Amino acid sequence: MAKIYNNPRELLGQEGTSLGPTDWLCIDQDRVNGFAEVTGDHQWIHVDVERAKDGPFGGTIAHGYLTMSLVNFFLPDLIEVRGFTHAVNIGADRLRFLSPVKVGSRIRGIGEVMSAEEVTGAVQSVVRVTVEIEGSDKPACVVDTISRYFPEA
Repeated sequence: MAKIYNNPRELLGQEGTSLGPTDWLCIDQDRVNGFAEVTGDHQWIHVDVERAKDGPFGGTIAHGYLTMSLVNFFLPDLIEVRGFTHAVNIGADRLRFLSPVKVGSRIRGIGEVMSAEEVTGAVQSVVRVTVEIEGSDKPACVVDTISRYFPEA
């Protein structure tokens, strides 16, 4: 269940707050193939099931950027900020891919509020999202997401 903040200013002083975990999400070959189609990345370790069986991972793996993009899928289940007129995704910092996600694996997100500060007309937060792989001691990826919320008057 998402941690709820009724307005962006409630984020101030929340550094260190843990978020999540989310529900598990199964990474199947259809999702990986769809990502390959959208991005044009058809490297065999992602899409050639037969060849990948003899590859370095014993099967196909998700694209690193697919794993990273799923952070956006997990965020609403980690944190919900209300009471703003609009919000913008500023970007990300410190992206690291630490372990491959094998097709058929389940992943989930956990988060931590790293910072929150007032900027001109808004509150900007940094939430570190760690994508865990079920049964693995090492996460798939870690990324600091940056969001800016413009509070209602």
